[in-house]
Amino acid sequence: MFLSNVIPGPSNPGRNIDVCLRPLIDEFMQLSSSRALTYDILSKQNFVMRAALMWTINDFPAYGMVSGWSTHGKLACPYCMENNKAFMLTNRGKASFFYCHRRFLLPNHKYRKNKNDFFVGRIEKDVAPPRLSGEELHDVISEYSDIVFGLQSGKQKFPGFGLTHN
Repeated sequence: MFLSNVIPGPSNPGRNIDVCLRPLIDEFMQLSSSRALTYDILSKQNFVMRAALMWTINDFPAYGMVSGWSTHGKLACPYCMENNKAFMLTNRGKASFFYCHRRFLLPNHKYRKNKNDFFVGRIEKDVAPPRLSGEELHDVISEYSDIVFGLQSGKQKFPGFGLTHN
Protein backbone atom coordinates (compact mmCIF):
# COMPACT_ATOMS: atom_id res chain seq x y z
CA MET A 1 0.00 0.00 0.00
CA PHE A 2 1.29 3.44 -0.92
CA LEU A 3 -0.07 6.63 0.62
CA SER A 4 0.45 9.83 -1.31
CA ASN A 5 -0.30 13.23 0.22
CA VAL A 6 -0.62 16.59 -1.43
CA ILE A 7 -1.23 19.29 1.18
CA PRO A 8 -0.65 22.59 -0.60
CA GLY A 9 -1.39 25.04 2.25
CA PRO A 10 -2.05 28.76 1.82
CA SER A 11 -0.17 29.06 -1.48
CA ASN A 12 -2.07 26.23 -3.18
CA PRO A 13 -1.69 25.68 -6.91
CA GLY A 14 -5.43 26.06 -7.61
CA ARG A 15 -6.40 24.64 -10.98
CA ASN A 16 -2.72 23.83 -11.62
CA ILE A 17 -2.87 20.98 -9.11
CA ASP A 18 -2.79 18.55 -12.04
CA VAL A 19 0.88 19.52 -12.47
CA CYS A 20 1.55 18.33 -8.89
CA LEU A 21 -0.40 15.10 -9.42
CA ARG A 22 1.06 14.26 -12.86
CA PRO A 23 3.91 12.03 -11.57
CA LEU A 24 1.48 10.07 -9.39
CA ILE A 25 -0.98 9.67 -12.27
CA ASP A 26 1.76 8.59 -14.71
CA GLU A 27 3.04 5.93 -12.32
CA PHE A 28 -0.47 4.71 -11.57
CA MET A 29 -1.27 4.42 -15.28
CA GLN A 30 1.96 2.52 -15.88
CA LEU A 31 1.20 0.05 -13.09
CA SER A 32 -2.44 -0.44 -14.04
CA SER A 33 -1.84 -0.93 -17.78
CA SER A 34 1.26 -3.12 -17.77
CA ARG A 35 2.34 -6.10 -15.74
CA ALA A 36 5.06 -4.88 -13.39
CA LEU A 37 7.22 -7.79 -12.25
CA THR A 38 8.24 -7.15 -8.64
CA TYR A 39 10.47 -9.07 -6.23
CA ASP A 40 9.08 -10.03 -2.81
CA ILE A 41 11.97 -10.19 -0.35
CA LEU A 42 10.00 -12.21 2.22
CA SER A 43 8.95 -15.06 -0.08
CA LYS A 44 12.06 -14.62 -2.27
CA GLN A 45 10.11 -14.78 -5.50
CA ASN A 46 8.72 -12.49 -8.18
CA PHE A 47 5.08 -11.51 -8.52
CA VAL A 48 3.04 -9.30 -10.83
CA MET A 49 2.18 -6.04 -9.09
CA ARG A 50 -1.15 -4.44 -9.86
CA ALA A 51 -2.37 -0.97 -8.93
CA ALA A 52 -5.73 0.41 -7.86
CA LEU A 53 -6.77 3.83 -6.61
CA MET A 54 -8.81 3.07 -3.53
CA TRP A 55 -9.99 6.57 -2.59
CA THR A 56 -9.16 10.21 -2.27
CA ILE A 57 -9.84 12.28 0.82
CA ASN A 58 -10.18 16.02 0.46
CA ASP A 59 -12.28 19.00 1.44
CA PHE A 60 -14.72 20.62 -0.97
CA PRO A 61 -12.32 23.28 -2.37
CA ALA A 62 -9.66 20.60 -2.98
CA TYR A 63 -12.33 18.45 -4.65
CA GLY A 64 -12.87 21.33 -7.06
CA MET A 65 -9.14 21.61 -7.75
CA VAL A 66 -8.67 17.89 -8.40
CA SER A 67 -11.86 17.25 -10.36
CA GLY A 68 -12.10 20.50 -12.29
CA TRP A 69 -15.66 21.00 -10.99
CA SER A 70 -16.38 24.58 -9.94
CA THR A 71 -17.38 24.47 -6.27
CA HIS A 72 -18.86 27.98 -6.36
CA GLY A 73 -22.28 29.26 -7.33
CA LYS A 74 -25.71 27.73 -7.66
CA LEU A 75 -24.49 24.64 -9.57
CA ALA A 76 -21.76 23.69 -7.08
CA CYS A 77 -23.30 20.40 -5.94
CA PRO A 78 -21.59 17.64 -7.95
CA TYR A 79 -24.45 15.21 -7.25
CA CYS A 80 -27.41 17.41 -8.17
CA MET A 81 -25.66 19.34 -10.97
CA GLU A 82 -28.33 21.25 -12.93
CA ASN A 83 -31.14 19.48 -10.99
CA ASN A 84 -30.35 21.26 -7.73
CA LYS A 85 -32.75 23.18 -5.54
CA ALA A 86 -30.28 25.81 -4.35
CA PHE A 87 -31.45 29.38 -3.83
CA MET A 88 -29.60 32.67 -3.64
CA LEU A 89 -29.41 34.51 -0.32
CA THR A 90 -30.95 37.96 -0.58
CA ASN A 91 -28.31 40.10 1.17
CA ARG A 92 -25.05 38.64 -0.14
CA GLY A 93 -26.16 36.85 -3.30
CA LYS A 94 -24.51 33.59 -2.26
CA ALA A 95 -25.94 30.20 -3.10
CA SER A 96 -27.49 28.24 -0.24
CA PHE A 97 -28.00 24.48 -0.30
CA PHE A 98 -29.56 24.37 3.17
CA TYR A 99 -32.91 22.80 2.24
CA CYS A 100 -31.82 20.80 -0.78
CA HIS A 101 -30.72 17.39 0.39
CA ARG A 102 -33.66 15.86 2.24
CA ARG A 103 -34.73 14.44 -1.14
CA PHE A 104 -31.82 11.97 -0.92
CA LEU A 105 -33.46 10.30 2.08
CA LEU A 106 -35.65 7.21 1.71
CA PRO A 107 -39.26 8.09 0.76
CA ASN A 108 -40.62 7.06 4.16
CA HIS A 109 -37.88 8.74 6.26
CA LYS A 110 -39.21 10.76 9.21
CA TYR A 111 -37.23 13.89 8.27
CA ARG A 112 -39.07 14.18 4.95
CA LYS A 113 -42.29 14.92 6.82
CA ASN A 114 -40.70 17.16 9.46
CA LYS A 115 -42.17 20.63 8.85
CA ASN A 116 -40.77 22.35 11.93
CA ASP A 117 -37.03 21.63 11.99
CA PHE A 118 -36.15 22.10 8.33
CA PHE A 119 -38.15 24.22 5.92
CA VAL A 120 -41.08 25.58 7.88
CA GLY A 121 -44.35 24.17 6.60
CA ARG A 122 -42.79 22.04 3.84
CA ILE A 123 -42.85 18.28 3.40
CA GLU A 124 -40.16 16.97 1.03
CA LYS A 125 -41.79 14.97 -1.78
CA ASP A 126 -39.13 15.29 -4.49
CA VAL A 127 -36.90 12.36 -5.39
CA ALA A 128 -33.13 12.55 -5.73
CA PRO A 129 -31.78 13.43 -9.17
CA PRO A 130 -30.64 10.46 -11.25
CA ARG A 131 -27.01 9.35 -10.92
CA LEU A 132 -25.24 9.39 -14.26
CA SER A 133 -23.29 6.35 -15.37
CA GLY A 134 -19.64 6.63 -16.37
CA GLU A 135 -20.64 6.49 -20.03
CA GLU A 136 -23.22 9.26 -19.58
CA LEU A 137 -20.68 11.48 -17.79
CA HIS A 138 -18.14 10.80 -20.54
CA ASP A 139 -20.69 11.87 -23.17
CA VAL A 140 -21.35 15.14 -21.30
CA ILE A 141 -17.65 15.91 -20.84
CA SER A 142 -16.74 15.01 -24.41
CA GLU A 143 -18.75 18.02 -25.61
CA TYR A 144 -15.92 20.18 -24.22
CA SER A 145 -13.00 18.91 -26.27
CA ASP A 146 -10.77 22.01 -26.11
CA ILE A 147 -9.90 21.78 -22.40
CA VAL A 148 -6.34 22.83 -21.56
CA PHE A 149 -4.84 21.60 -18.30
CA GLY A 150 -1.97 22.89 -16.19
CA LEU A 151 -0.05 26.12 -16.20
CA GLN A 152 -1.14 27.11 -19.72
CA SER A 153 -4.87 26.76 -18.98
CA GLY A 154 -5.57 30.46 -18.32
CA LYS A 155 -9.17 31.42 -17.67
CA GLN A 156 -11.19 29.04 -19.79
CA LYS A 157 -14.89 29.68 -20.30
CA PHE A 158 -17.22 27.20 -21.94
CA PRO A 159 -20.70 28.00 -23.29
CA GLY A 160 -23.33 27.70 -20.55
CA PHE A 161 -20.84 27.76 -17.65
CA GLY A 162 -22.66 28.63 -14.42
CA LEU A 163 -26.05 28.36 -16.12
CA THR A 164 -26.31 24.73 -17.26
CA HIS A 165 -23.06 23.20 -15.99
CA ASN A 166 -20.12 23.80 -13.65
